[in-house]
Amino acid sequence: MQNNNQNQIAAALLIAGVMISGAILLKDSQPPSGEPSDANNNGNISVEMSPINKDDHIVGNPNAKIIIVEYSDLDCPYCKVFHQTMQQVVASNQNVAWVYRHYPIPALHPDAFKKAEATECAWEQGGNDAFWAYTDKLFEETYSLSELPNLAQSLGLNVNTFNTCLSSGKYAAKIQADIDGGNLAGVSGTPSSFIVVDGKVVDTIPGAQPLNIVNERLKEIR
Repeated sequence: MQNNNQNQIAAALLIAGVMISGAILLKDSQPPSGEPSDANNNGNISVEMSPINKDDHIVGNPNAKIIIVEYSDLDCPYCKVFHQTMQQVVASNQNVAWVYRHYPIPALHPDAFKKAEATECAWEQGGNDAFWAYTDKLFEETYSLSELPNLAQSLGLNVNTFNTCLSSGKYAAKIQADIDGGNLAGVSGTPSSFIVVDGKVVDTIPGAQPLNIVNERLKEIR
């Protein structure tokens, strides 16, 4: 009887450990408290990240010295906050560009993957401008999946073409590729951002850091 009780306790501890690990790995990243660690000042850090390419969605100066690559979830409340921060960063700094990559976490936000596909269907019709306009709107307001075509129409997109694209799932592989790339880079929550200079990751921005901390970190990049 004692052995059975011990086995049951061990099993319960194992299950609890798995559940806790899952909660740590799949999470929204809250705005961290306190000051961030010192920047690496262009010293490369050990991050394997997919290189920036023509399929990426970039806003800001395309010739900027610094590129911030963000992995984000469209239904993550902290991503919404950081999205506004990044809009301010690129609007006020010609030396910074911003790349958005998808990292929906279905365990937390069941609609996020499909919304990510919707942004790609917007891109298909209207290019990068439509992608960013659609993405911005998704962060400004809460849309259900049934409302996604209405949002497309409000941005001047052809709704029938949009619906055909979205129902086909043609961009699911692209979303998954972003997720896989994020996993390779060590993303464990959203938002997760990487500062890139000359194609090399030189620093990270963990979570939804406020504007002043992001700017301070960027100033340290030489």
